[in-house]
Amino acid sequence: MKNFFVSILLITILYSCNKEQKPRIAIAGLAIESSTFSPAKTLESDFKARLGDDVFSYYPFLQKDSINRQRAEWIPTIRGHALPGGIVTREAYESLVTQTLKRLKENLPFDGLFFDIHGAMSVEGIDDPEGNFIKRVREVVGYDTLISTSMDPHGNVSHELAEETDLITAYRMSPHEDAIESKRRAVTNLIERLKSGKGKPLYKSRIKVPILLPGEKTSTRIEPGKSLYAKIDPETKKEGVIDAAIWMGYPWADEPRNHGVVIVYGDDKDEVAKSSEYLAKSFWDVKDEFVFVAPVGTLKESINLALNSKTKPFIISDMGDNPTAGGAGDVTWTLDKLLNRKEFKDKNGPSLIYASIPGPNLIENAKNLKVGDYVEGYVGADVDNRFSPPILLKGIIKSIKKGDINAKTEIVVQNGSINVIVTQKRKPYHYIKDFTDLNLNPSESDIVVVKIGYLVPELYNINKGWIMALTPGGVDQDLYRLDYKRIQRPMFPIDEFKNDPDLKAVFIPMSN
Repeated sequence: MKNFFVSILLITILYSCNKEQKPRIAIAGLAIESSTFSPAKTLESDFKARLGDDVFSYYPFLQKDSINRQRAEWIPTIRGHALPGGIVTREAYESLVTQTLKRLKENLPFDGLFFDIHGAMSVEGIDDPEGNFIKRVREVVGYDTLISTSMDPHGNVSHELAEETDLITAYRMSPHEDAIESKRRAVTNLIERLKSGKGKPLYKSRIKVPILLPGEKTSTRIEPGKSLYAKIDPETKKEGVIDAAIWMGYPWADEPRNHGVVIVYGDDKDEVAKSSEYLAKSFWDVKDEFVFVAPVGTLKESINLALNSKTKPFIISDMGDNPTAGGAGDVTWTLDKLLNRKEFKDKNGPSLIYASIPGPNLIENAKNLKVGDYVEGYVGADVDNRFSPPILLKGIIKSIKKGDINAKTEIVVQNGSINVIVTQKRKPYHYIKDFTDLNLNPSESDIVVVKIGYLVPELYNINKGWIMALTPGGVDQDLYRLDYKRIQRPMFPIDEFKNDPDLKAVFIPMSN
């Protein structure tokens, strides 16, 4: 009997020890792409911040029954994600950061922190918001806390951000079909370093690569992006290397940190150096091979090509005002040109879906109307009217999707053979359901025009012809038209290089 009680006591002690060994890991982050070439401003409400346990809903790999959820004690604070747009107001940034720091203070101490960001946030009066944010986080959690950062490859990694984080990674696919997988990798690496007791990696190499290209030229669907990013994973399998990443940077913000970066980290100095130099050189060597992921042309050329297509749907990307890259989403320049084309004047002309244009004035005028009624009202150019003024859109209401507490009203207005999707607030159209909810079938339309750059998978899979139109806006794809004043020079492709840049490993000090 005595041995029985001793056994029970030992089991209890072991259970308690195991329970105590679970690391305490916080979650925090703010994610947005912010164009400084757009007149739009991003407010706190745009971030739709998740608080506390609601943060878990963003991560499939941290649901209650997941392995990673069970391996640590998780303390989610704030995770804010905003649709790409204009520069973030200082007031919004300070409010969100202050709230995050307050929640961190209330739950100290932490063994680790999952810092989930995009990397291309611009804030009024701050050149490096993510570097500023992580520095302020460090002032609260201290340097014994291991921080693992997850990023978008179109983000920017400043020296300070690289120094203040311990583990850092980025997606390896564009479009970002591996986003959740990459975030899981950031979390798994963090847990493994904590559980093993290895802690902070001994070496971290950051190499600046003076390249600044849009995602539409660096897609991993085609070469050279496909092969370049395929080189990353084998490097992480080398003894002494934990992870590696290539950042393209964000070209629509005029800040010194905006450029390509390669980071490799691990516990073997020689292997970290060799891997980082190999990836940086591989990046530089293919710089002249980057091309747009699809054919490009002027809007006129794009429309003519679509009209002559014998297959449907033919998709035109209205790239310059792409709200998923930071455009205001309300530039009317393209829509104005379409409405004035004679081919679309008659209702029996080639069918075209335009997605989309904000028009709260027209939505208000339609609130007491029904499908089939005539409506008119001004749409677009409320934020960005530099290229074309608001349009007085007139037509028949073809569909109405009433808004609720979580969504805004959307309606379809037919003008000639064009079905214009009008929204209360800017909205990108990525999914087939976005269209079918409005009784539109993009697969059956002759032409679909979307404010987007490269097509997301659902639209890509239905296209029977596709061109990206070089239209104006806050995310103009013609970088030579952008008035850069503050990025580091020389920068490819804007400048000529007499000599190749120094792409030797540059070791960043450990965070402590």
